[in-house]
Amino acid sequence: MAEIIKVYKEHLPSLRFIGKCYTNADRVGGFGHKWAEWFQNGWFEELGNLGGAPDIENGYLGLMRCDSSNFENTFEYWIGLFFSSDTSVPSGYDYIDLDDGPIGVCWIKGKEDEGGIYGMHEQCAVRFQENGMGNFKNDHENRAYFFERYNCPRFTEKDEQGNVILDYCVYLADL
Repeated sequence: MAEIIKVYKEHLPSLRFIGKCYTNADRVGGFGHKWAEWFQNGWFEELGNLGGAPDIENGYLGLMRCDSSNFENTFEYWIGLFFSSDTSVPSGYDYIDLDDGPIGVCWIKGKEDEGGIYGMHEQCAVRFQENGMGNFKNDHENRAYFFERYNCPRFTEKDEQGNVILDYCVYLADL
């Protein structure tokens, strides 16, 4: 069973997220098949050659944004990486420019192969609120931004029980 083991606030600088965007129409249960496509096609390696974003915790990212009042029509699931805000975007990729600001982070511990670490958005939202981080930032289209950060080594190295830690993050409104 997956559990949230840590909740904290972090500050990110202005960043450029570079990747590819998917919608609910691309779901096959979830987006695991799109992740497999990324690894098969070497897209992470291609983007990795751009240098990444210095001075932040990084990793492969599954970034989601949507307007919660119109989830079905506005949900986007992006796969990619964070970069410095002035990074050139290679052909075949799209990007989102993100302002500097605070994020809330939940560490979700569990077994990746059982899928329990995924789908814990509601539990994380409750824990963010309990920890004074309930004001999620919305953009000019009323979309909130959440992301899964597959940090190395937390996510890539299993503990003695076979558990990994997935970072689940949300951009917070400045108060």
